[in-house]
Amino acid sequence: MATPAENILPISGAADPQAEQLDRVFFALSDPVRRAILERLDTAPLLVSELATPFAISLQAVSRHIQVLVRAGLVRQERTGRISRCSLVADPILSAAVWINRYSKYWQAQFNSLAAALEEIETEQPVARRPAARTKRPSRR
Repeated sequence: MATPAENILPISGAADPQAEQLDRVFFALSDPVRRAILERLDTAPLLVSELATPFAISLQAVSRHIQVLVRAGLVRQERTGRISRCSLVADPILSAAVWINRYSKYWQAQFNSLAAALEEIETEQPVARRPAARTKRPSRR
């Protein structure tokens, strides 16, 4: 059964394998359970049953999340009989990071505008005066 996101056609209508892969990666990363699974796999390969332990969802639901990650190329699943071991594949995350990084020029422009506005505010405000230092008077005894 296809998920709603898999039924959506690309805007361009063209079959671009790289764009489709990027779509699968972003879809996979959009769910907090799948991100948590990736975090757990960052340390070592784990069995599906080990991956499912901290989640309050069924083993079948965890398996469905893993399949989304496998289709996105983020997880490699190796089966030995009924035992399934999963490991992280980080390469597709790099592709997503490169795509996101193309838009960093806009963030930098916002940071530059903020810095200029703060500098302008700082120069417009009068310098706060410090109270004059008081000298100690000798105590009367």
